[in-house]
Amino acid sequence: MPNTHRLLICDDDASLRETLIEQLDLHEEFTLLSAVDGQSAVDRVTEDRIDLAVMDVGLPDMDGREAVRAMRRNGYRGPVIMLTAQDSEDDTVEGLEAGANDYVTKPFKFAVLLARIRAHLRSHEASEDAVFQIGPYTFRPGAKLLVGERGSKLKLTEKETAILRFLYRAGREVVGRDTLLAEVWGYNAQVTTHTLETHIYRLRQKIEPNPALAAILVTEGGGYKLLP
Repeated sequence: MPNTHRLLICDDDASLRETLIEQLDLHEEFTLLSAVDGQSAVDRVTEDRIDLAVMDVGLPDMDGREAVRAMRRNGYRGPVIMLTAQDSEDDTVEGLEAGANDYVTKPFKFAVLLARIRAHLRSHEASEDAVFQIGPYTFRPGAKLLVGERGSKLKLTEKETAILRFLYRAGREVVGRDTLLAEVWGYNAQVTTHTLETHIYRLRQKIEPNPALAAILVTEGGGYKLLP
């Protein structure tokens, strides 16, 4: 099953919150978490891996924008989409200055929110702030870097970064050599599976405790997959 994006939905309107969770949960690319107030949302993004937060402005314990400020102060770097019943320019500016990435005015069409969620996730994954966990490493594709548990840093090439990113998104599913070639190199007649195998070999030299017995980037069924 592919690795999913973890979304936090924070809204004190139980009906809207549950509806959004139900609709987003129909898409296998997402794992949904919820919060009913600002402090719960701040705690959740601090303690858990959240890829994107959808935050209501009108929360029972604090203004949603204050919650976003607190999230940013605590180090949360993922995208934040604010939901608001107000559509004034000042309201939007205040939310963006608080650290939100986007504003969606109620009432809204679900398809519009879904499109914006996907767009911000794509943008974030290409940024320096994107972070994924691969085995004992923190993977920062924007910086082409793997950071070990004790802070050691492994610099990756552009192709190595692309290989790991694609395999990560595939979860535990095996990705065939031809698929990986097409995704990383494009349809280039000059590139063969030997090129891919050479890159996989070099990548294993960097990340595997014992490259001869791969435990993170494994070969299976005519392709490759990552193990957590």
